[in-house]
Parts: sequence; C-alpha cells; structure tokens
Amino acid sequence: MQLPANCALGLLLLLNIVSAQELAKESEFPEPNQKKRGQAAAPDLASTGTSEWTSWFNVDHPGGDGDYESLEAIRFYYRERLCARPVAIEARTTEWVPPEETGEIVHYSPEKGFWCVNKEQPEGVTCSNYHVRFQCPLDQLHWLNWSRWSACSQTACGAMGIQIRQRTCEADNANPSSEGQTPKCEGHAIERRVCTTPSCTEAKWGKWGPWSPCTKTCGGGRRVRRRSCQKSAKKSLCIGRPIEVQKCAGSPCPACQLSCITDNVNKDCSGCTCHDHVLEGRVFSAEGMPLASAKVALKEKPLDILTTSDKRGEFRVLGICADGKTNVTVRLEKYAPTTLLAAINGSKTSTVQAVLRGVEKPYIVKHPESRVRSEGQRVAFCCDAMGTPEPFKYYWYHNDTLLDRKLYKYDKRLVLQNLQLHQAGTYHCKASSDIGVMKSAAAHLTIIGKEQSVCDSKPQEHQIKMPTECFQAATRSNYYNVGKCPNSPCVGKGGSDLQCKDSINHCCGVKRMEIQEVKCLGYTLPVKVVTECGCAKCIKPRMLVRGRVVAVDNGEPLQFGEIFIGKEQVGFTGYKGTFTIEVPPNTKRLVVKFVDRLQKFLDTIKIFPFDERGGSVYHDVKVMRKKEPIDLDAKQTNTIILGDAEGEDPIGEIVIPPNSFITINGEIYNGTVKASVTFLDPRNITTAAAASSDFNFVNNEGDVVPLRTYGMFAVDFREEASNEVLQTGQVEIHMDVEQIKMPEHIQKMKLWSLNTETGIWEEESEFQYQKTKRKKREERTFLIGNLQIRERRLFNLDVPEYRRCFVKVRAYMNEKFIPNEQMEGVVINLINLEPMAGYSSNPRAWGRFDSVITGPNGACLPAFCDEKRANAYTAYVTATLGGEEMEAAPSAPKLNPNVIGVSQPYLNKLDYRRTDHEDSSFKKTAFKINLAKPNPNNIDETNGPLYAYRNLRDCEDAPVSANHFRFYRVEADKYEYNVVPFQESDLTSWTGDYLSWWPNPQEFRACFIKVKLNGPVEYIVRSQNVGGTHPRTKGRLYGIRDIRSVRDMNVYNSSAACVEFKCSGMLFDQALVDRTVVSIMPQGSCRRTLINPFLQEYLVRHPPLIEQNDTSSFSMLAPVDPLGHNYGIYTVTDQNPRLAKEIAIGRCFDGTSDGFSREMKSDMGTALTFTCQEKPVTRQSFFQRLLTSPGETLSEIRREMRENEQLQGPSQVVPYPAGISSRLPSQSRRTASIRRRVNSLRTSSSQ
Repeated sequence: MQLPANCALGLLLLLNIVSAQELAKESEFPEPNQKKRGQAAAPDLASTGTSEWTSWFNVDHPGGDGDYESLEAIRFYYRERLCARPVAIEARTTEWVPPEETGEIVHYSPEKGFWCVNKEQPEGVTCSNYHVRFQCPLDQLHWLNWSRWSACSQTACGAMGIQIRQRTCEADNANPSSEGQTPKCEGHAIERRVCTTPSCTEAKWGKWGPWSPCTKTCGGGRRVRRRSCQKSAKKSLCIGRPIEVQKCAGSPCPACQLSCITDNVNKDCSGCTCHDHVLEGRVFSAEGMPLASAKVALKEKPLDILTTSDKRGEFRVLGICADGKTNVTVRLEKYAPTTLLAAINGSKTSTVQAVLRGVEKPYIVKHPESRVRSEGQRVAFCCDAMGTPEPFKYYWYHNDTLLDRKLYKYDKRLVLQNLQLHQAGTYHCKASSDIGVMKSAAAHLTIIGKEQSVCDSKPQEHQIKMPTECFQAATRSNYYNVGKCPNSPCVGKGGSDLQCKDSINHCCGVKRMEIQEVKCLGYTLPVKVVTECGCAKCIKPRMLVRGRVVAVDNGEPLQFGEIFIGKEQVGFTGYKGTFTIEVPPNTKRLVVKFVDRLQKFLDTIKIFPFDERGGSVYHDVKVMRKKEPIDLDAKQTNTIILGDAEGEDPIGEIVIPPNSFITINGEIYNGTVKASVTFLDPRNITTAAAASSDFNFVNNEGDVVPLRTYGMFAVDFREEASNEVLQTGQVEIHMDVEQIKMPEHIQKMKLWSLNTETGIWEEESEFQYQKTKRKKREERTFLIGNLQIRERRLFNLDVPEYRRCFVKVRAYMNEKFIPNEQMEGVVINLINLEPMAGYSSNPRAWGRFDSVITGPNGACLPAFCDEKRANAYTAYVTATLGGEEMEAAPSAPKLNPNVIGVSQPYLNKLDYRRTDHEDSSFKKTAFKINLAKPNPNNIDETNGPLYAYRNLRDCEDAPVSANHFRFYRVEADKYEYNVVPFQESDLTSWTGDYLSWWPNPQEFRACFIKVKLNGPVEYIVRSQNVGGTHPRTKGRLYGIRDIRSVRDMNVYNSSAACVEFKCSGMLFDQALVDRTVVSIMPQGSCRRTLINPFLQEYLVRHPPLIEQNDTSSFSMLAPVDPLGHNYGIYTVTDQNPRLAKEIAIGRCFDGTSDGFSREMKSDMGTALTFTCQEKPVTRQSFFQRLLTSPGETLSEIRREMRENEQLQGPSQVVPYPAGISSRLPSQSRRTASIRRRVNSLRTSSSQ
C-alpha cells in the first residue's frame, strides 16, 4: 500500500523526531561502541567483494537540536536502497568533509544511524549538514516461500493444537569465502497458528506400506514401514502405532579398503604411512629467489603443517609415501598458496619444486566497451582481470546499481536481451578475489528508439575562417559555413551482436559534399561544403605515444633503453632517447617501463595519458640517475640515510641488521656488499618529473585512490666479486616523525612498493611508533616499518589523501583565446605542492605529479585542495605540445580576469602567478595557484576553475564561458585554408576527397620550406598549393597558408619563415602520385636573391621544372622525397597532424633535421632568400623636408632612384596554373601587404 505524499512526509518527520529524541538520550550516555568526533565505525565485513556501499542519504537538515540521520527514518523513505542489516556507516558533510576534520562531536553506528547534537558542541559551534551511507553485504539475503502448514499437533478428535510453517533464508551472489556461515534474514523463520481437529468419528488402520531400504549397506542398520488411520463414522481414534522399525540382517563390513604400497594405513583409514620414505622439496619466488619459512602440508589436511622451508627454501618430510598420488600444498605470508603433485624420484623418494607468486590484488585487463544498439536488440559486455590468486567472481553494475546474478546469469560476460530504453546508461564490472577487488572503467550503452535517428542527415553549422579579402555579408565576418557531421556512434551492422567488441564500428559522418565558390575581392575561392550526413564505417586512427627519455639532472638521453608494456618488450629508445609506442587496443591505462641496459639510470615506470580517439601524443620522460654504490660490511649493522636535500634533515633511514644479506642460492653472504640506494626527495621540486607511476592505489572498494608521497627509494645490493644480486631478510625502515607535520598522516603512513606491470602501488608494511635515543643527540621519534627486499622494486613512503579537487585548463592556438581555436592533444602537467610554512603541514615540497591530455573541452587535472585555508595547498601547472612548452596567460603588470580566464574575486583568492610575475627574465611557461576548494555557498566560486572531486562531470562538461586557466601557443600571425575543411584536433572530421590536404587519416605528413627575408621588418609569406600532375586535381587548389616571419635576434635586419606546403604523394585513393605545384610569395616589396643549390639541383633532376620568371616569388613541383635541412625542406610524418607540424617547425627553426628550437636561426638550413625594401617612416612630408634640408633630400632621392634601377626586373605578375587563373587574382608583389592590395582594388573598382 502506498501512502499519499503528505502522509508519507508527515510520517517521515515523526520518525525523525522520535529517532532524534532517542538518539539525543543515547548521546548523553553513549555506548562504548559509539564513536565521537567522527571516528569511523569499523566495518564488520572485510571489503573483499562481500560488501558494497549504498548511495548517500540526507533526510534531515541541521537546525533546532542538531542533525539526525536515523537508520529508521532512512529505511522508511529509501527502503529499496538499504539492506536489512548494514555492517558499517560513513558520514561526510555536504561539503565532503569527514566528521573528524570538522571538530564537531558526533555519534554514529550502523545499527542506529548518525546524530549530532548542538548542545554537545563547543561554544559557538553548531552541527553541520551531514549525509551518510551504509555498507551492505553483497550477498543479498531474502526469504524463500513459506512451506505448507504442518499437521495439527493434536490428533484426538475435537482437540485444539498448533500448526507451524517454515521458510529458509537464502543468500544471492554467495561468496565462496562465506561457506559454512548461516545467513540471517530479518524476520522469523517459523510461524505458528492455532488449529482444531475435526469432531470424533470411527477410525481404522489401513494396510502397512513396504519396508524402506536399510540405513546401512553392511554391519547392521534399520528399516521402517508405515500405515495410516482411516476414519469411519463410529470410531474417533485408531489404536496402535503408525510406524514399525526392524533391524537389518546384513553381512559384516570388510576391513579398510585403502590400498597402500607399504600396507601401512592410518588408524582412521585416511591415508598411508611409509616410515622409510622421504618427501623433499624447494620453494622459490617467481624471480628465482629461495623462500624461507614456507609452510608445507598435504592437500587433504591443509591445517596439519608437516614442516617449513629453511633459508635455502628447502624442506624434508619423513613418512610421506612416494606413490605418485601425493598432493602437497605450500603457503607463505604475502604469497599465493600453490598445490602440486609430488614427483617420484626413486623408489622411496618424491620431490616437489614449488614456485610461489606474491599476492596481487585484481587488476582489470579487459574493460567493457561502449556500444550502440536499437531497441529490441541484444548486447554483450565483457570484463577480465588478472591477479594472484586469480579473481574468482565478477559483479556487474548498471548506473552503479548491482545487477541480480540469478536474473542475468552473468560471470565475466554480461548479456542483455531484448533491450529497452530504460537499460541505457553506464555498465561496469568489479573483479573479486580473496585479496581484494577492482572496478573496471565504465562503458556507455546507447539505445536508439524505434522511431529515433542517431544521425541527422542535415549537417550542423561549422564556420571556417576565410582569407582577409573574402568578407562574407551573410555573417558580416570572414567566416563561412561549410557544415559538419557529428561524430556520434551509429548502430552496428554485421557480425555477431554478442561479441565482446563490435567487429565494425559505424559513426555519423559525411555522406555527400558539393563544391561552392566563395566571392572574394577580385576573385572566387573554391570550398567543399557538407550537404548530407549519414552512418558509415568509423575512421579509427592508430593511437601512438611518442617522446624522448633523458636524465633529470643533465638531460643525457637514455640510449637504446628497453621498453616494456607489462612483461612484453615492445621496442628500444633511439640514440637520442626518442621512442614511439603504439597503444594496444582496449587499453584504458598505458603502463610503460623503461630499462637502462647499462644500469646508469633507474628502471622507470610511466603511466602515459593518450588520446583514445586516435593520433599521437608527445611526452618528455625524465629518469633518475642511480647513486654510486657504497661498500657495506655484511657482518655489521648498516644504516643508509634517505634524503639528501640541501639544508634539510634526512627523511629517514634504512637499518640492515648483521648477516641479513642472502645470495641467490639462499646462503648467508658475509663479504662486502656494493649498495646503491637512490632516494627521490620530494623537497627537491626538480625531481617531480622523474617520479615513477602516478601515485595511485586500489582501495577496498575497488576504486583507484591517490597517494601523497614523502619520498621513494630504489635499492640495488650486489656481491663485490661476482656482481650477483643480493636479497635481504627483514630490514627496518625508519622515518623521522619531525618530517611529518600533519598529525593525521602519522597514523596513516605506510610503506608501499610499485607493481611494475600494473603501475599500481601495493601496501608492503605499516609503521609502528617508537622513540629512540641517539649518541650526542636528543631523543628522536621514528616510525618503524619492516621490509624484506626480495626483488628489485621501487618503494614509497606514502599516505592516502582524500582532500581532492579538479582544475580546469584549456589550451589555445594563440593569445586571442578564441573558443573554436582550442588545441587538443596538449599534455597538461600539475605538480601538487605542500602547504605553506606556518600551516599545520610539511615545509614546501611536492607531493604528487599528474598529467592529462586536453580534449575538445579542455582538461580536468586532479589535485589536492583545502577548504579551510586558501594557500594550504598550491600547484605549478605547465603545458607542452610536441615537446614545446606553451605560454600561460600573463599575471603582470596586473591581474586581468579577461585574459587569465577566471573572474574576480575568486581569482584573488587563488593568487594566480605566472612564473615571470616578479622577474621578467624568467620563463613564461608555468603558473602557480592556490588550491582553494570552492565554497558551494559562494556564487563566485561555483563556476570553476576548481571543482570539488565529486563534481568531475561538471568540470568535464563546463562551457567555455565558465572559469578556466589558459595556455596558448606562441606563434606569429598564421592563417590556414583548406578547400576540403578539416579540424586537425578532431581526426574523425577527415573526409576522403581528391582535394583533401591530408590524403591519409592514418598517417599525416607535414612539409615545410624555410624562407629567409632580409629586411628591417617582419613579413607575411604565403604558400599557394595547387594540383600538379594528377588528372583529378591538376590546376585545382588544395589550400593556402600564410605565416609571418620571425626575427633572428642574432642577425641584423634578418627574419625567416617556416612555411607549410602540401606534400607530394599519393592521394586518398592511393592510386596515383600528385606532385603539388607550390608557389611561395612574400607579401611585400621583396625580390628573390638566392635558391638553395641542393634544392635547385634536386628540382632539375626531377622534372618537370617550373620556370622562375618572377623574382618576387618562387614556384616548384614539391619533392616526393623527404628532403632534409641541407635542402631547406623539413618533412615529418606522424599520426597526429598538429604534432607532425610542431616537430617539423621546431626543426625548421633550428635549421637541422633532428634538432628542436623556438629561436629562429635564419642562416641555418634555408631554402630561399628574399631581399625586401621598406620606405623609412618619418614625421615630415616630402615638401617639409625639401624646405628644411633641400640638399640632403635631393641626395636621398637620387640614391633611391639608383637602387630602383638596380632592382628593376621582369614583370611582377605571379603566374597561376591553367584552370585557376580565372578564379584567383593576379598577385602583384609591389604592394606592401594584402590590405594595401585590397585598398587599391577598391579604388579601381570605384572608378
């Protein structure tokens, strides 16, 4: 029965009031298990896949006596979302602050809920507004149907008795670890009622039934038979018994049937004993190291320990028969157990070689993929995980709600039949083992209704910028609508719809285009316009990661280093440390390890962000140089200091007891040890980029959670003579408490090690609080942790940090910050810095390093933040594209919110400062901000650029008008025009057409020519690109490029321009080569004075050769070969067009084929040289100068006339290929600029 809304609300308020009164009484005399000041109640179940947190509840708001979130009130209103018996409770304020950080006195328990009483708070403090969630068992308990009512307890006629019926409590999704435990459901399992027997009538016995089988097959037993009482009208009760029992006369049982090769059987006949037989074995780690103290038992009796392995990993057990049937189980703490069949090694000896693998939490290796289906179709999602031991159970969730295993019958694979619209949304899995759980990435299921269309045939509006002289009256600007199709997924076609991945993906794309002519001043310009959209096969470019690996201290490249993804080697770094990695399909987290074969550098693990839509991303990788080894006496106690920051005390130390070093054979090593211990100190900010992994671990709920580091170290112990690797027994890690000034971190500090395959940090040891006394020093307090070094791993001193936010950053093509000129594929880095001095935390140090790739809507970077004090946490933010550092919005001479992108007064609170704020000689490529958590009650802080961690979706979907921080690419004036429009930031916008600038969406080849200009100013240089030899494109325009030259600061009156041109090569059909006709035209009074002799020779040897009859320009058939800097031509091929351009421009600026520079070197690697003239600008007119200085003025006139005679050459008209001259204007090089030419044309037309 459903209550009316007003009745339900009234009942809810009544429940809360009653609960509040009861809870207020309890708070005066709290029970021992109730928590105060926000200490979390310990869960009753380990979160290893057997429990799950509910959503957050907030049924009461603070006011009056306090805030009461009683379990009874929550269950009334949200009964379907709350289990019968929660095992734990968690509370947070609506500002996401844990109760222990509010300073308020609170009480909560999973049995009663949460309550905060105002009268208990310190003076002036009232309870915050809290919400709570509960931890419920994943084993969903429910009652089965009632049984039938039993017979009445009284059999006499006319008597009153009792009837009972029963029901059973059953658990869904039962975990194997819970076997043997009786589930408990809420309610009663037995129900009783009064019954009355019928009135008395005659009764008599029926015939006896047959005898039942004997209860035993030998050695006796019993059998029974039954009869029933048949009532008549005269008798009310049958006299006699309804059951008769009889002993069986079976044969005696034989002796124990167990057969042993020695005829020695246990007393209980459970096994054989062979007194003169021996079981021998050895226990190793996966790395080949012997393992001591491993427990050995028989599989049938795992709790009956036979022996343990010694320091060599060996064991020996007497009395175990060598019969080839013995299964042995070996166990060791922090290792997964293994069971093996003992092999016979002689008549009385059997052997076991046990390899134990360290326990590892589940790690998702196959994530479910997003799909699109029509209503009524079916779909399958797949998930897989690895771990030690292997995950044994999978759970599936729809929109974060657990799906019923019995209903959907899922395991690693979830199948949905007859899809309906309400089943759309996100799906993810959770893999579970005895060690822990991990969640997969979420897949999106889009369901298209029967009458819906996912791809509208009408194109969306897409404005492109036209040349300056092509003003459009319709838009009152230089923009023209060419249309575009949304890259939305369509319903798949072909193949099985129950595969884990669709064999062919379909997307909404261009179905038809037509060419239009745009009227410009004096000519028309062709452009291809989208006229119809439709579903077609998706364009899926390859995903690549490129970069360079160098030392963090001096930039020395990692030459020919090995590159691993997981256990598979995928390549080497180059001579200069460069690398290229193709991202494997279905990868969500790219974990790459770099190994130096010469062992000069530490093995480095990096988590690379990449663009899932395709293309390549460039990363600069820094590696730490290994410390020079020191000599240790293995027979003595050795102490190794951790932390060498100048002017700072050490973070801690490693204490190695005597005789702790062990050889690979398990022997105690007593010689000299070569010990190299490299410590990455977070107090040195320059080391942040060299940190391995991304400082994340997987918590008990399967979520990836960030860590804050206090330092990480790598150890390498080797024998002096043989250089063989040594392992150690138990060593101690001491951490100085004085270096941990955040009190809550002392309790949370743990020792972690890095899993080199997953890039996830795994817990090694907890720390114990201990005071020690040093010689000639005051008493010191240390955290003591224990560690066995059995493999070469990276270790970390970390604490989890939950005060998190997201920072919104965008990258732009230039400092104009035009919304539709954002750049994708830019790597944004954020270094989290520790709190200011004087605040209750560490001195200035970095605690975390994160990287994110910008997408169509910018990037959201995770960061630590604080809501109590604005400058508690700060961060440095940088941006790079293709190895080039982009500039941040300026902060001097004063903060300009319109430039920085953040409004006041929040901008002042964030204290934005670019790195050159106080000293203009500093670089402009980073900014520092306070990470002040936004206050949701302050309207000025609810629109970015910082977002609370739970508001990630708001950050990702924020409009460009919302607050954000900005980077921009520093470049001169640039204009690009393609006849076939293409967004280089979105590779899926590529269209297959003969006039496409980029003919292949899988591979983008960028070509540049370097042009030197001798003159006092900078000049615009244009490249005009026309089809040259292909019959489909000959004489037709591909596109135009304009770029302003850049001054060479080291050469007087000299600048140079790196001008892009359309590369020659195959067109999109891959049938014929087209050699592009490229015309280079400086926009000014310029005259060509030099052509690179190597380039000239190449063009002569590869005809046809275009006559150079106009010295104000240069034309050529573009080379097919990738020429280098000796020719002044720079060619780079990449899967990302912008990255290819950036690399090519960097080489062009540097004038080399493998270098990179952002300072123009006009005398290096030049193809063409032009000499330009500009008239000097004066404040006096010609007649004024003639009156004031007639002699000097006349001399100047004569000098200019002589120079003009020397420079006089043939016609200045730029030749155009046939078929395009009618549409393009004759270009006069005598005009100083496009604007000057346009003005002259306007004057002539007006006449």
